[in-house]
Amino acid sequence: MTEETRVVLTTCGTDEDAKVLARVLVERRLAACVNAISKVASTYRWNGQIQQDQETLLIIKTTAPRLAALEQAIREHSKYEVPEFVALPVAGGGADYLEWVGESVAKLED
Repeated sequence: MTEETRVVLTTCGTDEDAKVLARVLVERRLAACVNAISKVASTYRWNGQIQQDQETLLIIKTTAPRLAALEQAIREHSKYEVPEFVALPVAGGGADYLEWVGESVAKLED
């Protein structure tokens, strides 16, 4: 399961937006778990200007087969013009945890 497990990073402008998005992702079985880290200081260039904002970082655990649907859901719920979507492969981890991630995001049969 290690080869399919992914950690995805995205940001939200407020804690409330992050809470809503996290719940949607878990309810839709697109994420096994979402951790929210408040008050992340972000510095970036946008429209030719340097911006500095506080955001909430979401750390999302999922699998490779769910990435496209996860990205779509983030785009649907983000208030950003260009939402962050960075997917990182998982090189290792506890076998039972990685199995739980896979089971948690598996599509249910109708």
